[in-house]
Amino acid sequence: MDRFSWTNGLLEINETLVIQQRGVRLYDGDDKAKMDVGVALLSTHRLIWRDNKNHECCIAMPLSQILFFEEQAGGIGKSAKIVIHLHPTPPNKEPGPYQQSKYSYIKLSFKEHGQIEFYRRLTEEMTKKRWENMPVSQPIPTGTGLQAGRTRAVGIVGIERKIEEKRKETDKNISEAFEDLSKLMVKAKEMVELSKSIANKIKDKQGDITEDETIRFKSYLLSMGIADPVTRETHGSGTHYHMQLAKQLGDMLQAPLELLSPEDLVNACKMFESLKLPLRLRVFDSGVMVVQLQSHSEEEMIASALDNVSDKGSLTAEEFAKLLGLSVLLSKERLLLAEKMGHLCRDDSVEGLRFYPNLF
Repeated sequence: MDRFSWTNGLLEINETLVIQQRGVRLYDGDDKAKMDVGVALLSTHRLIWRDNKNHECCIAMPLSQILFFEEQAGGIGKSAKIVIHLHPTPPNKEPGPYQQSKYSYIKLSFKEHGQIEFYRRLTEEMTKKRWENMPVSQPIPTGTGLQAGRTRAVGIVGIERKIEEKRKETDKNISEAFEDLSKLMVKAKEMVELSKSIANKIKDKQGDITEDETIRFKSYLLSMGIADPVTRETHGSGTHYHMQLAKQLGDMLQAPLELLSPEDLVNACKMFESLKLPLRLRVFDSGVMVVQLQSHSEEEMIASALDNVSDKGSLTAEEFAKLLGLSVLLSKERLLLAEKMGHLCRDDSVEGLRFYPNLF
């Protein structure tokens, strides 16, 4: 941490913002820094950190100070980190929050994810070393306190910088929304291949499951937060099995919900089509939203609703849900869709809403 100096956080001429990430805590080696959680900014020349609440508390370090860096995976209750190893402190360094440190490395702890894209951009900048080819036109202003530096981002240059920062922020939001999905898809593919290998060995009764395969399979489960998977073999059947399975599902589904807001989830789902992913966000007339496969056909949904209602004579949404194994809400939307297309009609009485084949 003694490599950081106070700064006003403004970019210099020839310096460009590459990426910024909220929810980043600094570590002086293995110790938490005395600052709170803030925003980490990576430019073509510096690594900058700014306090969330007090924007005047801003520090920076030249990228030339970085020796090498590595990723440190997160876990249960632990955020993913980037460990940055540093060159010795230069003798002419400007004052900063730490005058001396016993560590030769720092850590960036990502409380709100984003470490994958930040690591990728940092790798690019350390490879290109653009600070060597495009030196800043003026020395980076620093000082001895929080008020260090002088504001110079004015006029056309200031406006252009703000536009560029806004564009970078938009790109970051899109990348952040899908980085976890891409990582999950890669892990899922590896896990499926491993599962097939194990299943084939059991089916053909040829060879034993190796210790390496067992360790890999358990590591995949641990990465999803499943330390002890619930199975019928370990918990029997019936009510006890379903109770334990429900608890495990609750733990799995609750973890990401603490990190992903409903608004972010909906916005990410809206991008399925533009990114040409095999999923689509379907919005019914009532406003109900569901995620479905691209290959899912509306005609098939209508035909299924008509066939089932015709076979039974009439159906309520609850009865239709039991037949298809769907939620009552989604079942009702399918019946309403078939009614909208003229294939079904309704009887709305004190007994509830019931659908019949439209014979007219």
